[in-house]
Amino acid sequence: MRSKIAGIGHYVPERVVTNDELSRFMDTSDEWIQERTGIKERHYGKKHEETTTSMAAIATRIACERAGIQPEDIDFIIFATLSPDYYFPGCGVLLQRELGITHKEAGALDIRNQCSGFLYALSIADQFIKTGMYKNILVVGSEMHSMGLDFTTRGRNVTVIFGDGAGAAIIQPTDNPNQGILTTKLHSDGTYAEKLAFINPGSHGGYHSRHTGEEVDYGYPPKDTYGEIFMTQHMMDNGMQYPNMEGQFVFKMAVQKFPEVIMEALKEAGLQPSDINMLIPHQANLRISQFVQKTLRLSDDQVWNNIQKYGNTTAASVPIALCEAWEAGKVKEGDLVCLAAFGSGFTWGSALIRW
Repeated sequence: MRSKIAGIGHYVPERVVTNDELSRFMDTSDEWIQERTGIKERHYGKKHEETTTSMAAIATRIACERAGIQPEDIDFIIFATLSPDYYFPGCGVLLQRELGITHKEAGALDIRNQCSGFLYALSIADQFIKTGMYKNILVVGSEMHSMGLDFTTRGRNVTVIFGDGAGAAIIQPTDNPNQGILTTKLHSDGTYAEKLAFINPGSHGGYHSRHTGEEVDYGYPPKDTYGEIFMTQHMMDNGMQYPNMEGQFVFKMAVQKFPEVIMEALKEAGLQPSDINMLIPHQANLRISQFVQKTLRLSDDQVWNNIQKYGNTTAASVPIALCEAWEAGKVKEGDLVCLAAFGSGFTWGSALIRW
């Protein structure tokens, strides 16, 4: 028994934010952003109207319709996001409520693997299907980044990259030997976790020694100070309440791990890069995707990129891109589809699917 993607859907908010619009708030330009990331525009949700969960619900209903099921048929929910509606509870149960299926009391699992979240969620769903535990698993990646970015020149390197959106897939069993998920590969290395992180507010205490030997003051009071201080002035003054990324370091790691994890999956399946009909890479940076394409010697027709329109939607980027490619007729029955992602943690993974 294998698992298959029976239906897929995606949603992005209506509001389009161009590079020129961002240049009104920070020292940047359309040329600067495109040269470094390939991004031309991104979508932002409506503040106080749209949320990570509400976007996921729209994508889910589309996926259910295409899979020929109703939301009530969902046995289990796996929700990947780094921008949840609440710190807790997670978005899984909120999505269950949004879909109106709380009466079924199906389980809900929240995944915190950032850019590789959808692939981790897909791999978990694949195992549940193979064991016969569930028959209709909803896998979702959804992000509302625009509500937590630093729209000043200080936050430029991170803010220009990210956008909002959601993607969803219904995973079902199949006994067709020529269809389904062939393999998934998941990896992580937390050595350089702080190179791409959202650290504050957190519960790590005062001074934090990294494994690299670097001593960093994250702005907390002295270790012997007690009280109810949650966000210090030091954190606020230094923008520590926003995501931080050392772009060049992340880029170097990504271009190394992307090809490795793709080749790992291909080797297990006895296949070559030339056998791939469509590669759907996580949309982190167009330069990274182009490097991976060149390394694997793939043609433009074998790789789907949409970061130009949406920016990096983190956990949502792979399902959004996969859905778009399918809607465009670029993913057809019998095609070999490869999904791959790399992100914060660091975590990375790949999946080979016979569509």
